[in-house]
Amino acid sequence: MAHLLDGKEVARVMTQRVQDKAQVLREKGIRPTLAIVRVGDDPSDCAYEKGALKRAEKADVEVRCHVYDQEVSQAELLKEIGKLNQDETVHGVLILRPLPSQIDDEVVRAALLPEKDVDGITEGSLAGIFTGTHLGFAPCTARACMEILDHYQIDLTGKRTAVLGRSLVIGKPVAMMTMEKNATVTICHSRTGAAEMERICQQSDILIAAMGRAAMIGSRHVKPGQVILDVGINMNEEGKLCGDVNFEEAAAADFITPVPGGVGAVTTAVLMLQVVEAAAAQSQKLDMKK
Repeated sequence: MAHLLDGKEVARVMTQRVQDKAQVLREKGIRPTLAIVRVGDDPSDCAYEKGALKRAEKADVEVRCHVYDQEVSQAELLKEIGKLNQDETVHGVLILRPLPSQIDDEVVRAALLPEKDVDGITEGSLAGIFTGTHLGFAPCTARACMEILDHYQIDLTGKRTAVLGRSLVIGKPVAMMTMEKNATVTICHSRTGAAEMERICQQSDILIAAMGRAAMIGSRHVKPGQVILDVGINMNEEGKLCGDVNFEEAAAADFITPVPGGVGAVTTAVLMLQVVEAAAAQSQKLDMKK
C-alpha cells in the first residue's frame, strides 16, 4: 500500500514558516499584504478566495478583496490593476481566472507587475522559471509540488520524471522546476498516445499527473517504488472529488498525494509564502532607493 504524502502537514509547516517571516517584516513596520482580484461570483473562484483568506489569517498575511461585476469592462479592470501596481502597501496581487469573455486575459496578465505577480501568470515570472533566473514567482500549484517533494526529502537527482500535462499553470513550469533539481523529464499531454503514455509512466520514478481527467492514471501506469503527485481536481460519476489518479489502482507506488488533502492543500500556503517573499523583496528595493 502506498504511503501518503500529506499535503495538510506540509501546509501546516509552511504556514508556520510564513508566519515567522511575516513577523520579522512586521517588526520593521511592513505588513505583508495580498490583493485578490475577483470578477463575478464563480463558485470555484469564491471557494479559492475563501481558502486563501483562511490560510492568510493563520499566516499573519493581510488580504484585501477587490470584487467586480461580471460585466466589468476591460478598461476598468486594467485601471484597477494599475492602481494596485502603484500601491506600495500591496505586495502581491492574485487575479482569479478565467476572466469573462469581454476581457482579454493576455492583456490583463501583461498589465500586472511581475514583482507583484504571486501566482506566476505574467511572462516575466514564467521567463524566470524557464531561464532559471528566479525572476518573479512560480505558479503556486507548481511550487506546491516542489514543496511536497522537499518536505519529504525526495531527491530528484537523476530520477526519471513524467509530467502529464503541458499547461503554463502546472505542466510546463513544474517540468522546468524538476529539471532544475536534476531530474530527467518527459512531458506527456492530450495528444500522447495511450500506449506511449503507459510506457513512459511505467519507466518513471516520479509521476506528476496534471491533465484534468478523472482517474485516468491506473495500474498500467504505476510501478513499485514510484512517487506520484496527483494535481488533478475532478468530480467523479458519484459527484465526489477525485484526482487524475485512480487511488486504489495506484497502491503499487511507494508514495502518493491524496485528493483532497494533497497538492491542493499546499497551494494556498505557497501563495502566502510568495506574498511574504514579495514584501521582503519590495522592501529591500525601497531601502536601496533611500
